[in-house]
Amino acid sequence: MPGLASTVQVTPNEAARDKLLYAVVALLAISVFINYIDRGNLSIAVPQLVDELHLSPKQLGILLSAFFWTYTWFQILSGWLVDRFNVNWILAGGFFVWTMSTAATGFVHGFGMLLALRLILGVGESVAFPSYCKILARCCPEVLRGRANAFIMSGIAAGPAFGIFLGAMLMGRYGWRSFFIALGMLSLLWLIPWIQWMPRQGSQSGGSGDSSASRAQGAGVWDILEQQSAWGTFGGLFSYNYLSYFMLTWLPFYLIHERNFSMQKMGTIGGLAYLALAVASVISGWISDAWIAAGGTPTRVRKTFTVVGLLVSSFSCLAVVFLGSNSLLATTFLFAACVGAGMSNSNIWAITQTLAGPRVAGKWTGVQNFVGNFAGLISPALTGYVVDRTGHFFWAFAVAAGVLLGGAVCFAFVVGPVVQVKWAPRNLPVAPSA
Repeated sequence: MPGLASTVQVTPNEAARDKLLYAVVALLAISVFINYIDRGNLSIAVPQLVDELHLSPKQLGILLSAFFWTYTWFQILSGWLVDRFNVNWILAGGFFVWTMSTAATGFVHGFGMLLALRLILGVGESVAFPSYCKILARCCPEVLRGRANAFIMSGIAAGPAFGIFLGAMLMGRYGWRSFFIALGMLSLLWLIPWIQWMPRQGSQSGGSGDSSASRAQGAGVWDILEQQSAWGTFGGLFSYNYLSYFMLTWLPFYLIHERNFSMQKMGTIGGLAYLALAVASVISGWISDAWIAAGGTPTRVRKTFTVVGLLVSSFSCLAVVFLGSNSLLATTFLFAACVGAGMSNSNIWAITQTLAGPRVAGKWTGVQNFVGNFAGLISPALTGYVVDRTGHFFWAFAVAAGVLLGGAVCFAFVVGPVVQVKWAPRNLPVAPSA
C-alpha cells in the first residue's frame, strides 16, 4: 500500500504511525476478504450439499438466509461491545468464531448442525464492521480515511470474485468438505500478524484533550437515533446493500438464465464485475482523499462520491432494464452499476466515522449495519418473488434502481454536514443560555 500518506507531510513519529496504519488497513482488508468468502461459500457448495445431505428447497432457503438472522440482529450488541471494550480483541474473538464455524461446516452431516453453524457464523461476523469503523475513526486521519475504507471495501468485491473464480473449481476437485475445513483453518493464520500489529493505543482512546470525545463517552443508541444524519446514513447503506446482496445472490442465475451465458462465461463476467467494483472503490477513495488534502471539505467530497456513485448505479440498472435485448450493452451497464457502487462505498463508512467520532463509531456502525442489512433479508427474497411472478428480471432491476435513487437522496439531503456530532453530556446539567 505505498503512497497511502503521500498527500500529507509527516514527521518521523507520524511516519512510524502511518507505517503501522498500512499494516492495520491491509489486515482489515484481508479479514473482510475472508469474511465475504465465508458468508458466500455455502451458495457455491449448494449443488453438492443438496445431493449429499438430501436437502429440500425449503431447507436450502432457510440455510441461505440463516446467516443474516444473527448477523443483522447482533449488530447493535457488537457496536456496544467495540465501544465498551478493547476493539482489537473483540475483532480477534469474532474472527476466531466465524473461521472456526467455517471449518466445522466441513464435518456436518445434517440440516440442524449446518443451520446452527450458519447462525454462529453470523454472530462472529457481526463484530467486523463496527470494529473496522471504530479502528479507523480512532487511528486514521480524515485525509487518509477514504483510501483506508476503499482498501477494506475492496475485500467485499474480492471475496465473491475468489469464490466465483476458484471456489467452485476447488470444490469440484477436492469436495466441499475439504474446502470448508482448509479455508477455516488457514484463515486462522490471520490472527498471528493481527496480534502483532494491531493498534496499541488505549482501547478507548479518543484523542487526548478532545472535549468532544469526552462528551461522546456517554452517547448511546438513543442519542444516535436523535441525529437526522444518522437516518441518512442508515438509508444510504440500505440502498447500497440492496444492490450488493442482489448481485451476491442473483447475479449468477441472471447471467445464466436470462443472458444464456455458459457457466464459464458467467464466472468470467461475474468476476470482472466484482473486479470493476474493487478498482473503482480504490480509485475513488484515493481521489476523495486527495481532494480533501487539496482543501475540499469532507462534506462536499464525501457526499459527492456517495451521491454520484449511487446515481450512476441507479441509472445503470435502468439501462440494463431497457437494453435487455442486447446482451453486450446490458453487460456493459451491469459493469457501470458496479463502478458506481465502488465510487460510493469508499466514502459511505468514512462519513459514518467522521460523524460519530472515535468513541461512538462502534455503536453508530452497529445501528447503521443493523438497518442496512435488512437489505440482505429483503433483496434476495423480493427479487425471487418478482422473477417468479414475471418470469424475467425487468422489474427486479427496476426496483433496485429505485432503491439506489432513494439512497442518493438520503446522502444528499438527509445527511447534514460531515463533521463530528457535538454530543451533549449525559447526566450533567446543561448550562443556561445567556
